[in-house]
Amino acid sequence: MAALKWCSHFYENRFPLQSMIKQLTHTLSKVGLNTFFFLMIGAIFLAWLYPPIGVAGSPLHLPAIAGFGVSVIFFFYGAKLSPESLLHGLKKWRLHLVVQLSTFVLFPLTIMAARSLFSDYFSTTLGIGIFYLAALPSTVSSSVVMVSIARGNIAAAIFNASISSILGIFITPLWMSSVLAKSQPGFDITHTILQLCFQVLLPVVAGLLLHHKLAHWLSGYKNTLRSFDQLIILLIVYTSFCESFSGDQFKSFSISEIIILGAMMLTLFLVVFALMNQISVWMGFKREERITVIFCGSKKSLVQGVVMGKVLFTDPAILGVVLLPLMLYHALQLMAGSTIANVMGKESMEEHSSDKAT
Repeated sequence: MAALKWCSHFYENRFPLQSMIKQLTHTLSKVGLNTFFFLMIGAIFLAWLYPPIGVAGSPLHLPAIAGFGVSVIFFFYGAKLSPESLLHGLKKWRLHLVVQLSTFVLFPLTIMAARSLFSDYFSTTLGIGIFYLAALPSTVSSSVVMVSIARGNIAAAIFNASISSILGIFITPLWMSSVLAKSQPGFDITHTILQLCFQVLLPVVAGLLLHHKLAHWLSGYKNTLRSFDQLIILLIVYTSFCESFSGDQFKSFSISEIIILGAMMLTLFLVVFALMNQISVWMGFKREERITVIFCGSKKSLVQGVVMGKVLFTDPAILGVVLLPLMLYHALQLMAGSTIANVMGKESMEEHSSDKAT
């Protein structure tokens, strides 16, 4: 033990820069600024440098590859779901109802109220992107991770995130039809839902049916599958921004506008987070259930956002702008959510220790 401490002390003194970088990386990852976040920023920067590589007419066919990769992602997502766990999760129906109402009703209504006050802003492509964010389902991985850190009901978090992803295939296009019918002439809600069913729902169902055959095999490749998921999302983000930069969609944007948009997204997250906490108190939920409600009910899925965006928005040039509010919200929900989850987790541990002592 003494030798290990000496080696650690020697390393920190001999290589202080490496030690500082390691500590900085650990600190950033705790607040949600992980490798994937910086890779996403890098993908946007690459798209800005030379957009022709990622557009639809490119000989590399990157958008087509990304579309195929999406179906593979959702197939493995379905294969990882346990039918038994989903059925067992139905017992907490009051909790699930509150989360889903927050995801698919509270969010859109909040933005609709803001749109009635600032109609000019919300009629722009960026405003449509904000409403699109509000209509999306909850995210899976980060919700479960943060509920786990905060010591909430993990089983209920998995159930809610899974059901939200499936419901979003139908509910998100219905919400967006009211906006896209005006901005996209000829928008067909039936065609859109059928396309999403084919690209997303069908792979999920196929994977779910093969769960018992593939679950054990998949458990050995968790890191590989996570890397594949992130690669496809980065590819979609890259190609979307290539199209937007090629069409000069960001020409009129200033840094101050991006900062204001980021402040709006953080405010939206904190408002919904606070509302869900208060509703959980009114509903009489236990601490573990309240944690699940506030984290699952305040998240939005970047994965489904980029997937549905490719189907819902027929003009690929505007997709990068539409996704900008979602990407900012994604980063901010990770940073704010991780910080809050760590605080709540420590509080839970302290309460548990004090209960043991008494």
